[in-house]
Amino acid sequence: EEIKKEVSSYIKKIGYNPAAVAFVPISGWHGDNMLEPSTKMPWFKGWAVERKEGKADGKCLIEALDAILPPSRPTDKA
Repeated sequence: EEIKKEVSSYIKKIGYNPAAVAFVPISGWHGDNMLEPSTKMPWFKGWAVERKEGKADGKCLIEALDAILPPSRPTDKA
């Protein structure tokens, strides 16, 4: 929670909405919460984001990455 609070503050300062950012605790060394939920982090119940396009939620990093919406690109330029 402490890290989430500090990162949320920074994200807000640079212009992003913290409610639209998924916070996922991972261990890259052991692969915890990267591709599937980890049994070593029973305190983590999952992530959820709210944005104007709708809500998304999940339990691991790959789901958070899959939930990222690509930016809209202008189609009227030649």
